[in-house]
Amino acid sequence: MRRMTWAIGLLAVLALAIAGCGSSGGSTSSESGGGTSEEASGGAYSAKGGGAYGGGETTTAASPEETGAAVVSLGNSPKLGMILVDSEGMTVYDFHKDKGTTSSCYGACAEGWPPVLTEGEPQVGNGASAGKLGTTERKDGTTQVTYAGHPLYLFAGDQKPGEANGNDVSAFGAQWYALKGSGEEAGD
Repeated sequence: MRRMTWAIGLLAVLALAIAGCGSSGGSTSSESGGGTSEEASGGAYSAKGGGAYGGGETTTAASPEETGAAVVSLGNSPKLGMILVDSEGMTVYDFHKDKGTTSSCYGACAEGWPPVLTEGEPQVGNGASAGKLGTTERKDGTTQVTYAGHPLYLFAGDQKPGEANGNDVSAFGAQWYALKGSGEEAGD
């Protein structure tokens, strides 16, 4: 009986190890298949929701760019109150250097402030206004999400939902601000 218990335990450990390896490989292949925003953000998405041992499946949680349509909703920031966030709960920002819906953030700027991209019509979540949500085409042909006419960006310095470390920051020639559901900039 003791040997059978030991064998069952060993099989469970091996199954978890195999599931972990399979999950990691799947994540690597999907990241290398066009996760440019994820790469530019320093892997901001890779640290969230990617548990290798969830349920019986070996898939990891995907970023909005990988699943298609981006989702914009309201989330709570301890510092700013209710502000716009992406599907991972990460704060989104506007950039004062943008002209209308045309983005001015490319290269090193887009590495620190990855654009919120979508591969379909963006969706609204909790408290965001569908009438304010839109898209704009970037120079590289990708589609960036806009809200109240502002192209939206994430900030590589935000590591977890609720952080708004990029609010009221001057970088790449202009100010960055988190947005309220009304489309107005959040204060500090």
